[in-house]
Amino acid sequence: MDVAVLVSAAAGRGRARTAAAAVLDALRAGGLTPQVLATPTRADAERAAARAVAAGTGAVVAVGGDGAAHAGLQAVAGTGTPLAVVPAGTGNDLALALGVPPEPVAAATAAAADLREGALRPVDAGRTAGRWWATVLCCGFDSAVTDRANRLRWPRGPRRYDVAILAELARLRPREVVLTLDGEARTLPVTLVAVGNTPWYGGGMRVCPTADPADGLLDVTVVGPVSRRELVRTRPRLTEGTHVAHPAVTVHRAARVELAGAGLTTYADGEPVAALPVVVEAVPGALRVVGSART
Repeated sequence: MDVAVLVSAAAGRGRARTAAAAVLDALRAGGLTPQVLATPTRADAERAAARAVAAGTGAVVAVGGDGAAHAGLQAVAGTGTPLAVVPAGTGNDLALALGVPPEPVAAATAAAADLREGALRPVDAGRTAGRWWATVLCCGFDSAVTDRANRLRWPRGPRRYDVAILAELARLRPREVVLTLDGEARTLPVTLVAVGNTPWYGGGMRVCPTADPADGLLDVTVVGPVSRRELVRTRPRLTEGTHVAHPAVTVHRAARVELAGAGLTTYADGEPVAALPVVVEAVPGALRVVGSART
């Protein structure tokens, strides 16, 4: 079976690039013929993956973090062509949600076996402003941090996010958002809103702890007004998902979520999607993934 391989060379601070040769060897040892796609930019990766799917590739294998999976998703969602995720990035939240082995070669070996045996399963995907996403779409404090970090030229690496967090904490204030869930609208002051197809975002934070990518619904976690100190104290609870017990947090479920508000941008799978207003929809069974034998 021929498979198209997207390698996000910069993912995991070079981890994906370092692991690529061993991953390709594992795919070949598993009976696959990998074709590495040229991916100098995200747009290039998406176009190359779309061409591979149109040409009949057996699967798209994304080697990297959630950004690599997000690029592959644009090509395979709604087509029946499966997506295999090989985690080698800083944030591997989709791999975590799908139960993929955390080590790249082990993940590639398992993916090859699953593809060979036809061990595939359908999962839901989110759709917003013409883009597909698989994990969590967010807006508010977290998206503001990402926006600021992307604009910074110094410092390099993950320290940019530390600087961005401090800057956004200094200007923290609740933002008014109109949240419409399956047609029922309410206006809320929020610190952040997270719409989850799967539980995790941000490299292992369980922001939507009960989200299930096979139920046709989205979980919506709303963090209302909180102080700077309370936000800093509450964020560690995201790892376990216990933040939902905080009195400022509410959780909702819907198949269609509309968000409107001034000056806010949405991010999904860690990638920019669109400024508000947006419509967010769950698309049942839009994605086929490898790994049914492990779940």
